[in-house]
Amino acid sequence: MTDPVLRIGNASGFYGDRFDAMREMLDGGELDVLTGDYLAELTMLILGRDRLKDPRLGYAKTFLRQLEQCLGLALDRGVRIVANAGGLNPAGLADAVRGLAERLGVPARVAHVEGDDLLARGRWGAGVLTANAYLGGAGIAACLRAGADIVVTGRVTDAALVTGPAAAHFGWGPEEYDALAGAVVAGHVLECGTQATGGNYAFFAGHDARALRRPGFPLAELHADGSCVITKHPGTGGLVDVGTVTAQLLYETGGARYAGPDVTARLDTVRLEPDGPDRVRISGVRGEAPPPTLKVGLNRIGGWRNEVVFVLTGLDIEAKAQLVRDQLEDAFAADGGRQRPAHVHWELARTERENGDTQERASAYLRLVVRDGDPEKVGRAVSGAAVELALASYPGFHVTAPPGKGAPYGVFEARYVDAGEVTHTAVLPDGERVTVPPPVRTEPAAPVRPPAGPSGSPLPAGPSGSPLPGPPPPVALPGPLPSVWPSGPPLPVALPPAALPGPLPPVALPDPLPPGPCRAAPLGLVAGARSGDKGGDANVGVWARSDAAWRWLAHELTEDRFRALLPETAGLTVVRHVLPNLRALNFVVEGILGEGVAAQARFDPQAKALGEWLRSRYVDIPEVLL
Repeated sequence: MTDPVLRIGNASGFYGDRFDAMREMLDGGELDVLTGDYLAELTMLILGRDRLKDPRLGYAKTFLRQLEQCLGLALDRGVRIVANAGGLNPAGLADAVRGLAERLGVPARVAHVEGDDLLARGRWGAGVLTANAYLGGAGIAACLRAGADIVVTGRVTDAALVTGPAAAHFGWGPEEYDALAGAVVAGHVLECGTQATGGNYAFFAGHDARALRRPGFPLAELHADGSCVITKHPGTGGLVDVGTVTAQLLYETGGARYAGPDVTARLDTVRLEPDGPDRVRISGVRGEAPPPTLKVGLNRIGGWRNEVVFVLTGLDIEAKAQLVRDQLEDAFAADGGRQRPAHVHWELARTERENGDTQERASAYLRLVVRDGDPEKVGRAVSGAAVELALASYPGFHVTAPPGKGAPYGVFEARYVDAGEVTHTAVLPDGERVTVPPPVRTEPAAPVRPPAGPSGSPLPAGPSGSPLPGPPPPVALPGPLPSVWPSGPPLPVALPPAALPGPLPPVALPDPLPPGPCRAAPLGLVAGARSGDKGGDANVGVWARSDAAWRWLAHELTEDRFRALLPETAGLTVVRHVLPNLRALNFVVEGILGEGVAAQARFDPQAKALGEWLRSRYVDIPEVLL
């Protein structure tokens, strides 16, 4: 008889997360499945470079070291382990796990999922190291149904680590969209580990600091209808409340339709409610058919990068910055400008204090970042020019570190292919290869209509145009993928948009607060935020802590107001999405991260603190909320 509750825990939110977490989760309490999310856009680039050095690599090596300590314990306790640590070489990691099990004398049944690696299939362009489709959880489910104790995958969606075990346990079919959508939401909450249990939480200062020093990892108690309770093992640090779960739900998302290969989950249907200490119930999640395409993440070497940070101390900060900038620009212009890097970026951070009581507090920083396809132009040409100024520039000249020779940087790009052109394969413990069929029914993830104002009329659009993006223009569809594509110029890899599903009725915004006295104060006193990256875009999820604050926030924080508060976004497309059930707004800022995190084009290349910057900005807040 199927257990009515499936307990799925998480022991890794990224490659490099807490090493002891796997043992802590296995020792800490009851568990049926333990997942590990090791992959991110940047991680795939790192693994791609590993694979260049040694074709046998390409997977997360720390997973093996964790298993060496925990494999016997997991099998003794009947806990299955599902992880995407296979990266670019899931078959290689599966073989390594079998070798480890044999060496330890533990009879583990190991399976893996492959088919996501499309590098050999496409003419993706120059310098591409990785090309991986984001697969769903059906391959994982097939492995678990075949009795696997350990399942390792390549690039699957983060939520697939939960949808796969849930579908296998409850016997869900591919069209049980509401149940699958509930599992997607649970997986999205779990995927970043301790971000659901108090880590990186906007309101950490209002909680026990000792408890937050070492937050426990999260787990979900899943039910057959897709609802769940998010919690953590008893006695572990951190906290789980509606705020921590809301923050993680908003992390790295876009509109109300959260599309994936298993199902499109409707984030505007999610309902959260307390279920006791460190317990939050998630219910009401609705699902729709998945889109006809799979996202393919490409990583390539974009060129070479170098950085020099000049320290400017005391008086005349602006003049000192201008002098060294002019001197470096003169050096770049020498020899007809042939040594000038293609991209030169200067940023002056005025961190100094007037009459500073320490030398560092009396100092500002001038940051020079250069990028070019030629390593010489960012290496010796920059470091030599900077070093030569040591005795010939502004008073007090020094840098935070000696200039180096530069390093390669990566670029991330997303493309889309027809799901039917990707051979999603489950390799079962006995070696049998099972092809996972693509979804029979699909629907493009059309945007949800913008909410209406109190009178029922839509909110006015910001400078970016409509509050919601329209469908993309049609792009030519390539022919079927042969086993190896011939060489030649890049082909378009995208699908024309099909007929979009009918629009949903707009959701009414709450009535605004009545007029009253206001006081200039940081937005973060009444609203939380969490931000993150998706390729070159960033999202900032903002949620209100009370119904009254939501009535104010929903009308105050428009796209225009967002741009005014964060001037770096002024020239960019900003799209606002409204999630009333969560009392939340989600802003997608297009292009703020340039070519992605690996390109390091911005001070905060993953936009991790963009939300905290927003919370620090002063706005006129009704005094009744303060």
